[in-house]
Amino acid sequence: MSSDLYCLMGHPVAHSQSPWIHARFAELTGQDLIYTKRDIAPDQFVNGIQAFIQEGGRGCNITVPFKFEAAALATHTSERAQLAQACNTLSFKDGQILADNTDGLGLVDDIEHHAGVSLRGQRVLLIGAGGAAAGVLGPLLQAQPAHLSVVNRTRARAQALVARHQGLATLQKTELLDQDISGLEGDFDVIINATASSLGGAEVPVHAGVLKPGALAYDMMYGPGAQGFMDWARAHGAVPRDGLGMLVSQAAQAFLIWRGVLPPARQVLDELRARLG
Repeated sequence: MSSDLYCLMGHPVAHSQSPWIHARFAELTGQDLIYTKRDIAPDQFVNGIQAFIQEGGRGCNITVPFKFEAAALATHTSERAQLAQACNTLSFKDGQILADNTDGLGLVDDIEHHAGVSLRGQRVLLIGAGGAAAGVLGPLLQAQPAHLSVVNRTRARAQALVARHQGLATLQKTELLDQDISGLEGDFDVIINATASSLGGAEVPVHAGVLKPGALAYDMMYGPGAQGFMDWARAHGAVPRDGLGMLVSQAAQAFLIWRGVLPPARQVLDELRARLG
């Protein structure tokens, strides 16, 4: 029997550590699979998915710029992905395309269990309102911060994201607001950058006054892409953290969906940090 096929789809994907992570998960859990990465042209996503299914693909992770498109393509969507309207995990079974989103689970796991920072009762700022931010807002609210503000360069997108999550915020007793990014007020315990500002070498889109001394400043990027934000955070007295732990933890949740077994994310994260030096 041949190994089950999985992959990462996005553009670009050359930098991705996902194939190494899933290969290590498979090794540690005794699962027989092959995981590759596919760089898909922006107008070829649907064709790319169909081709992978025809090759016998069992599932794939979705990264930028296809998270909204993947959710729209699905025949069945989890509650998480439905709320986000964005998807990072597809499963293919009996002609169906099943969509889920493990980004937020990965982020919260990394913040609370790997970084040791409880979100409950905290003041949280989420920067961005694209697919990355949409994927994490629900699980962030379920961690029950006291307050969560969303800011974005185009405020209307932040307003739409907040409106869609207001019911969940009420259930969790969390104050959820969108704010004007230029007139942002308040100091925050945890700041999460869900934009690609660091990647393009752009300035951090909020002023340093929003950071409480010792605040956790988290960039969902990792590697060189996160460096600008992390340098900015460190220079202003915050504790910087990149998104490598989120990457591993969201991958572990996707692996659980596909294989029914949860791999040891903390062990693999430690090994990956050592591997990357």
